[in-house]
Amino acid sequence: MQIKHIITMTVAGLIAATSLTGCSAATGPTSTNELTIVTHDSAVFTEELLAEFKAETGITVTQVKAGDAGEMTNKLVLTKDAPIGDLVYGIDNTFAPAAIEAEIFDTTGDYAENPLREIDYADVCLNYDKAWFADQGLTPPTKLADLTKPEYKGLTVLTNPSTSSPGLAFLTATVATFGEAGWEQYWSDLQANKVKIASGWEDAYFTDFSGSSGQGAYPIVLSYSSSPAFEIRDNGQSQTASIMDGCFRQWEYAAVLKGAKNVVGAQKFIDFMLGQSFQTALPDSMYVYPVTEGIALPEAWAQFAPAATNTVGGDLNIAANRMGWLVKWSAIFGNN
Repeated sequence: MQIKHIITMTVAGLIAATSLTGCSAATGPTSTNELTIVTHDSAVFTEELLAEFKAETGITVTQVKAGDAGEMTNKLVLTKDAPIGDLVYGIDNTFAPAAIEAEIFDTTGDYAENPLREIDYADVCLNYDKAWFADQGLTPPTKLADLTKPEYKGLTVLTNPSTSSPGLAFLTATVATFGEAGWEQYWSDLQANKVKIASGWEDAYFTDFSGSSGQGAYPIVLSYSSSPAFEIRDNGQSQTASIMDGCFRQWEYAAVLKGAKNVVGAQKFIDFMLGQSFQTALPDSMYVYPVTEGIALPEAWAQFAPAATNTVGGDLNIAANRMGWLVKWSAIFGNN
C-alpha cells in the first residue's frame, strides 16, 4: 500500500516548523518530555509500544480517549482554542473534512498543504454470526439490499452516522449503492425492518452482536472486513463472516493539533506510528491494515480477514454532502 503525504522530518525541519507556531515557540516544544494524544475509544497503544517510543525519544505519552470518531471530532472543534492534546489519532476520511473546515490542525511548515498523515485503513462491512444462521437454518444475507427483506427483520444493528465513523461510512456506502434518489427509501425500509441504531461501534459489536463476546441479540452487525479474524473458535474456524457487498474503505489519520504544546513530540510520534513496530501491531491491536509497505499481516488474516476487493463511496464528495445526508437520515430516525 503506497503511503501518501508522508514526510520525513529532519531536525532542522522540526525546529523550523516549531518556530512558526507561536504558542509552541513560546513554551519551548523540545524542552518537554510529555505528549498528550487524543484518540477515539477504540485506539490501543500497548505498553510495549509506548515504552519503545519513550526509549527512543524520552517522551512519556498520555492517551486521552474522547468517544467515537464523530464525538472526538466534535470535542476537538469545541476545544480548539484550548486544545486538550498535542496530537489526534483516529479521525477518518468521513469526519476529516469537517475537522479541516474547523481549522483544528497545525498547518505550519511541512503541514501547510495537508495536515493529515495516513496511518491505517479498514473496510467497513456488514458482518454476520455464522453459528446463529446455521442454528436457525436461515441463509445469511449477501448484499445490502437483503437487510430490508422480511426474513431479516429485527436482526441487524448499525451505528449512528452522526457520532460514529463506521456509521457515517455505512451511510456513505448506501448513498453510493442506492443513489441520491434511493438511499433514503432504503433507510426507511431498514427502519421498518426493525434495525437497531447503536451510538457507537463498541456498543454495537461487543454488546448487541451475537457473534462477539457480548453474545447479544443481533446476528448482523456493522463492523469491518477484518473482524472475523478475532472470532476464531477452538475448532480453528471463525464464528463470523463479512458481507463483501457495499464495503466502504476508511482511512485513519494522525495530525498535530493547532496550539499543541509539544509540536516536535507530536511529529516524532507520527513518524513512530509509520515505523515497523507500530504498523506491525495495528492488525492485532486495532483490527486495521497497515499503510507502510512490507508489513506482514497475521497468518489468520489471509483466510478470515481479507481486505475488500471492491469498495464503494470513495468517489463521493463527503465534505459537501455530509450535513445534508445527516439531516435527512435524522429525519428518518428521529432522536436515534
